[in-house]
Amino acid sequence: MNTLKLPYEQVYELLHKACTSISPDALFLMQEATNRETNKEAKTFLETMLRNVELAGQKDKPLCQSPGFPSVWIRWGEAIAPDLTNLTDNITKAVIECTKEGYIRPSIVHPLTRFNPGDSSGEGVPNFELRYNKNLPYCEIIASAKGCGAELPNVAKILTPATLGKNFKGFKQLVMDTVSGSNGNMGARGYPCPPFSLGIGVGGQMDVAAKLSREAISTRNWLDHNPDPIFDELEQELLADINKLQNGPAGIGGDTTAIAVKIGWAATHTAVCPVVINFHCWTARRFGIRVFPDGHVEKLFQVEQQ
Repeated sequence: MNTLKLPYEQVYELLHKACTSISPDALFLMQEATNRETNKEAKTFLETMLRNVELAGQKDKPLCQSPGFPSVWIRWGEAIAPDLTNLTDNITKAVIECTKEGYIRPSIVHPLTRFNPGDSSGEGVPNFELRYNKNLPYCEIIASAKGCGAELPNVAKILTPATLGKNFKGFKQLVMDTVSGSNGNMGARGYPCPPFSLGIGVGGQMDVAAKLSREAISTRNWLDHNPDPIFDELEQELLADINKLQNGPAGIGGDTTAIAVKIGWAATHTAVCPVVINFHCWTARRFGIRVFPDGHVEKLFQVEQQ
């Protein structure tokens, strides 16, 4: 079996680019939203966001002051396996170095004492999620820094078959109430830096649903379609309904409140349907790479610096 190692310099450069740009799928959706926006103030906000992306690339500056929380997915099969020590050590080192160089704000702290080591290091940081799929023909690494202000309106709830409802009415209502705040929760408003994207985890137990919600919004292309027709239809329906709320960019009103909805799912117990709703700001800072046994490399979520 082939073994994948990535030189530190390559890992650092990938992370550096992710800090100073957004992934091309998110950029495309932001440009589309700007072009079709009919609210003058909202259009100005969107244009300013895009100008921010442009300047970050030109001046080699962080795209956003919020560093987010780094999570990394490493997936492989029998064809080529990762050298996990090499990859985890180099990614962790790159996060610390990018922080020291000013591309990432040092915002990682002890959960209770709030002690800040000042270099984005800490127990469980970055978070590594390992996935083995026997038939996967490549080794894939996807790293994502999701802003933590967007965490504030997140919701986790255990539905039952009864509250799930006919035609998933209860599930849809939970999502819409979470976005609008009509269920007594905080509501999205301006907290997740709209236009936001929504990752929804469904199934398993609560811990599984939470992981699925982050994985769906952080590792899927925001332009793709869910391979499951039921969830694909739900993603499109929920996105359309969220935008009908007219919350708009930055919560000031407008045509685009959200630019993507992605659902990850797993089988669950007959008594329950766990659901986790996970907001992601428009600044999709992530990079990915797939390495094949013959040495061929496919880049994911990467654009050339401007």
